[in-house]
Amino acid sequence: MPREYRTIEEVAGPLMLIHGVENVSYNELAEIELVTGEKRSCKVLEIDGQNALVQLFENAAGINLSNSKVRFLGRSMEFGVSDDMLSRVFDGLGRPIDKGPEILPEKRIDINGMPMNPVARNYPQEFIQTGVSAIDGLNTLVRGQKLPIFSASGLPHAELAAQIARQAKVRGTNEPFAVVFAAMGITFEEANYFTESFKKTGAIDRTVMFVNLANDPAIERIATPRMALTAAEYLAFEKGMHVLVIMTDITNYADSLREVSAARKEVPGRRGYPGYMYTDLASMYERAGRQKNKSGSITLIPILTMPEDDITHPIPDLTGYITEGQIILSRQLHRQGITPPIDVLPSLSRLKDKGIGEGKTRADHANTMNQLFAAYARGKEAKELMVVLGEAALTDIDKIYARFSDAFEQEYISQGYFTNRDIEETLEIGWKLLSMIPRMELKRIKDEFLDKYYGK
Repeated sequence: MPREYRTIEEVAGPLMLIHGVENVSYNELAEIELVTGEKRSCKVLEIDGQNALVQLFENAAGINLSNSKVRFLGRSMEFGVSDDMLSRVFDGLGRPIDKGPEILPEKRIDINGMPMNPVARNYPQEFIQTGVSAIDGLNTLVRGQKLPIFSASGLPHAELAAQIARQAKVRGTNEPFAVVFAAMGITFEEANYFTESFKKTGAIDRTVMFVNLANDPAIERIATPRMALTAAEYLAFEKGMHVLVIMTDITNYADSLREVSAARKEVPGRRGYPGYMYTDLASMYERAGRQKNKSGSITLIPILTMPEDDITHPIPDLTGYITEGQIILSRQLHRQGITPPIDVLPSLSRLKDKGIGEGKTRADHANTMNQLFAAYARGKEAKELMVVLGEAALTDIDKIYARFSDAFEQEYISQGYFTNRDIEETLEIGWKLLSMIPRMELKRIKDEFLDKYYGK
């Protein structure tokens, strides 16, 4: 039975202190009823004896301390799930914003789900084709993996995110595949770009979207990724679907965490972020994966913009510890007009070896991947040398590698945001480029593959 109180002591910004409460728990939802009958939602942030500190989801304008009622609802935030979520757009609190009907939920699930027990996990090992060569060929995404994209302000991570959401699929099976897309703290233009892009290509039919705009409250932003993961867990582990969860932008999420932490007067950690940010991010990221005896899976691509392009900033730093690799976007490649500007050398997918090879992609994949990395790295070195000493200082073989490096960026990495390459096409482009280099230089590829593909 909801308990009602008229004992609001004070209101400070989005926070309210209510006195004389009983049996109220942390994270519990409440609603405030104004004199006009208008209701606003809030959530319990802290309890100290009989005092409860709550944070409003909307603004505090018009709240009269003596006449407003606070009603505690006895439950934490929940999301009503059902198959009808697919092709729908929700706000950060799970309310439909696409002018469609309300969802009739099969059940309501608490959004603060538990991270997956390591003992219950299955090892990620099936290849997911994103249609992007720099990812599929060199930093392969595997089903059940957590692979973040590290971007920077002004770089086209939104275009890459939309491209992966449109194109990603599990090859060779008819298993149901869905995308859960969570956008946090983005502008109206960006939100519109994602929705229109999914509608235009029909990808919306298999997508559940959660959109939290930059002008929405910080507390709602903290709920958004958890709403998305709750929807993903239902589709994956109760409906047997393979779900790709894309979250953008984790930096906005972490800034909201810092804002709420400052409002609660907590002791700040690195750069003002709360000391528990690592735990908080891990409690979200670790909800992805594959479970034993369940056919579905959750693969997670969080996207974050590194403040001041600094990879040692707490947000990318902590994310890198929890996830299995990272895809890094490069400002330099972006200036050169390479799309998407993925910097393959510092990028890494720690599980790529498990998702490639005979029966998954193709037998020559691992060899060509290693050789392309080695050749590109050598080509970059040759180009740096050329800048310092001039082209005359390079040996003939160094000049070949320098040319290879340019061709690799133009033909392999750069493919635009609407080209969907299957893995065979990606491997063929790789062989075409490797054929620029003398055969005796290709020491990382077995002779059987060289006989079959080199120079063909």
